[in-house]
Amino acid sequence: MDIRELYQEVILDHSRRPRNHGECPGATAHAQAENPSCGDEIAVHVRIGPDSKVEALTFTGQGCALSQASASLMTTKVRGLAIPEAAAAVDRVQRMMTGGKLNEAEREKLGDIEILEGAAAYPQRVKCVTLAWHALDQILKGKSDAHLVED
Repeated sequence: MDIRELYQEVILDHSRRPRNHGECPGATAHAQAENPSCGDEIAVHVRIGPDSKVEALTFTGQGCALSQASASLMTTKVRGLAIPEAAAAVDRVQRMMTGGKLNEAEREKLGDIEILEGAAAYPQRVKCVTLAWHALDQILKGKSDAHLVED
């Protein structure tokens, strides 16, 4: 199997059977983001524990396969991380999708999320991939209940 086919399979799997999709019991913050140009809408729900770690991370909403897969991958990657580590993950994804340089260690930390990098060649698709990540970024910056509209 070609590596691109494998990546496509992972994206399709996460979009068809998203992980951590639904409400988050006991959420301490949430943020919404939407992309009016394609209709993607994502709400990210987080429960931060007393140890300042992401205890639970879920998402709701609808959108294209890339936005749903990215949100699903994000929830599996960030859950359990301390807030600074979660913020670093957001930064890595945003840099990956906007042509920023990542060193080998940063790429290793991306894990499966690196499969989304192919969408960086298509500016309109970058927004699909980063939508949930932008919402999480707002939460981590203390802007819970934020509503972002990305054009």
